[in-house]
Amino acid sequence: MDKKANIRNMSVIAHVDHGKSTLTDSLVCKAGIIASARAGETRFTDTRKDEQERCITIKSTAISLFYELSENDLAFIKQSKDGSGFLINLIDSPGHVDFSSEVTAALRVTDGALVVVDCVSGVCVQTETVLRQAIAERIKPVLMMNKMDRALLELQLDPEELYQTFQRIVENVNVIISTYGEGESGPMGNIMIDPVLGTVGFGSGLHGWAFTLKQFAEMYVAKFAAKGDAQMNPSERAKKVEDMMKKLWGDRYFDPATGKFSKSATGPDGKKLPRTFCQLILDPIFKVFDAIMTFKKEEAAKLIEKLDIKLDSEDKDKEGKPLLKAVMRRWLPAGDALLQMITIHLPSPVTAQKYRCELLYEGPPDDEAAIGIKNCDPKGPLMMYISKMVPTSDKGRFYAFGRVFSGLVSTGLKVRIMGPNYTPGKKEDLYLKPIQRTILMMGRYVEPIEDVPCGNIVGLVGVDQFLVKTGTITTFEHAHNMRVMKFSVSPVVRVAVEAKNPADLPKLVEGLKRLAKSDPMVQCIIEESGEHIIAGAGELHLEICLKDLEEDHACIPIKKSDPVVSYRETVSEESNVMCLSKSPNKHNRLYMKARPFPDGLAEDIDKGEVSARQELKQRARYLAEKYEWDVTEARKIWCFGPDGTGPNILTDITKGVQYLNEIKDSVVAGFQWATKEGVLCEENMRGVRFDVHDVTLHADAIHRGGGQIIPTARRCLYACVLTAQPRLMEPIYLVEIQCPEPSAAGSPHSPPGMEDPRLGGGTCPPPHHSLPIKTLILFLISRWKSGMSGAGGFPPPCPGCVEVVQSHCRALYVLDYCYILYIFLFFVLFCLYLRYI
Repeated sequence: MDKKANIRNMSVIAHVDHGKSTLTDSLVCKAGIIASARAGETRFTDTRKDEQERCITIKSTAISLFYELSENDLAFIKQSKDGSGFLINLIDSPGHVDFSSEVTAALRVTDGALVVVDCVSGVCVQTETVLRQAIAERIKPVLMMNKMDRALLELQLDPEELYQTFQRIVENVNVIISTYGEGESGPMGNIMIDPVLGTVGFGSGLHGWAFTLKQFAEMYVAKFAAKGDAQMNPSERAKKVEDMMKKLWGDRYFDPATGKFSKSATGPDGKKLPRTFCQLILDPIFKVFDAIMTFKKEEAAKLIEKLDIKLDSEDKDKEGKPLLKAVMRRWLPAGDALLQMITIHLPSPVTAQKYRCELLYEGPPDDEAAIGIKNCDPKGPLMMYISKMVPTSDKGRFYAFGRVFSGLVSTGLKVRIMGPNYTPGKKEDLYLKPIQRTILMMGRYVEPIEDVPCGNIVGLVGVDQFLVKTGTITTFEHAHNMRVMKFSVSPVVRVAVEAKNPADLPKLVEGLKRLAKSDPMVQCIIEESGEHIIAGAGELHLEICLKDLEEDHACIPIKKSDPVVSYRETVSEESNVMCLSKSPNKHNRLYMKARPFPDGLAEDIDKGEVSARQELKQRARYLAEKYEWDVTEARKIWCFGPDGTGPNILTDITKGVQYLNEIKDSVVAGFQWATKEGVLCEENMRGVRFDVHDVTLHADAIHRGGGQIIPTARRCLYACVLTAQPRLMEPIYLVEIQCPEPSAAGSPHSPPGMEDPRLGGGTCPPPHHSLPIKTLILFLISRWKSGMSGAGGFPPPCPGCVEVVQSHCRALYVLDYCYILYIFLFFVLFCLYLRYI
């Protein structure tokens, strides 16, 4: 743990059901934690009972592995190293879109990612989503093409078809990386994946075998080596292996007659030559599969002897698939291939924190904390980010799970615990407390440890009572916060819950607090009516949250309502009149207008590219250059809302107004209230800019207090919305339908949605639609099942499944039932006109 150059922090990310957990078993098995015979079936990192029952990962799980590289393998590492032993802190993350927040929490504390792709399904939409998140966090990816056994046994592709499938997947992944990455000139350099460089693996997690070009290149270098080459030093040998790897991929061909490699597909005699990848790598694998699965015992025995595969006596008696598993695991063990790829090609904390520091730390780049993070300095001030809370066996308590970026954290150390709302120089959301214990997360178990230096992932005991979900822990008095995480999904589906027995209400309230702590995404809200609302990313997410609430957190029977969808309120034009509102005492007047955001600004605020924490001049320049704002106005943004971070802006464009700064806090409070509970249906506003044009104030401060200004500002803001063509916005799901081809053509049964041609890229690109979430929840399942004769199902995985992969917002009036919405809007506007104007 002290050798920070020999630490690898990495996540396993992929589309749902592409085999992350089964593949992780091979790595855990290599570390000696589980038996090799059970690897691929144990799913060691699926620690919850419902994860084992549903066969999907719900919570990201961390485990630490030790792996030792040989002297020859060490020569392939281009970054600094300290000995041959490596500590790999691995986090297995979920693939289902409903649990994307767990992926985000895992990526924040890691430096590299193993991207797993099912070579039969190809690159799916959630693959793109998680890879985009990884690149945004400056996480370096390597690729593993999984389920190769299916391509051979089920699809029975020939070697050239299989090569073309691999080539297409590599191209699709590189397209995503080049689209969202910063290019070769960026701080990370070239992060494109390339089999020739050894950053692509092939294999089967379920069967426990895998390889990279490096494994076969080493075999052939040894085979073709001259007698004097046996005394090569590791660096010379590595150079020869790298040269051989270049010959094993792409348009390189092998002439068996001469034993030479060629760039031409035809030999001197005009005969077509086999591709080197097919001839030298796939052919031996195909021969082993064919001999064992067609029960050719003599041929199989000869192959096993020729490949020098040592089988146990019990394995020799096996036949068919069990024998195939045993042979392939011995010949090409997945643990060795993947752990070598991870240690050689993924960055250490020393390397990664140099280019990740500016994204991680909010403060100035030259303060003590920033320098400690950039240098991964164990002697610097402690800087640690808590990315999530992990429930302990003790009900109601949590381990604070995070990464030490600078300094050293130890049991009993007194630290500053800073929540996400902490502002330097203030005491809000700040606690000075000692750390009770430090622990190492080992899947379903934890191991106590005395202290943990920077570059490592750790769990803390005793911090959970001061943080809700995430936060920064430091010993540096002037430290700023680490940046908050940006999620790729939003909690847009809500249910109301109540205790079946009213006497259990206190238990329900306490259970909701624990639930909010346990999940990075879930929101627990109390409405004005007293209703308790749980908001999640989707139906499956809510189902898991409600189960946890009932069985683990509140431990009481509960009643729940049907799921409902969150809407957003917006405007489509600038206010057609100047809106005036008088204070209750008639001594103060506010003049305001509303206008819609330019396209893309709301999304930039959501991503954090425009925020209240930015330096004022930098933010003004960004708004002026990208969105053509007036620089003077851009410098006079009062706040964002709701909650100080939302996609609405209040701007002061007044000139020469007296006492304006004295009422600023009151106007901001009214703005936060109005954007939190909009005028149409008390939903959050989105994409609205409010301009304060003029203010008339009483000279005596007692007549312009908060009681006079806050309700006045709220009424004026509401009037601005009502005079600016208000609209409702509904969350839209981008839906990928995977089903038998005849079923996909049932267009009369298709739900109201818009087909999205942007995505695809698997072997059989599935149709994509943009669907309103409410439509999906209420109508999609029954209508599609009837149209697909029962071939469809929800949620995945299943033979034909509907999967929610991404969400964004769209104005309701573009949908089929806009007429009803307009009637509703007209009625609401008329009532509000009578009330407010």
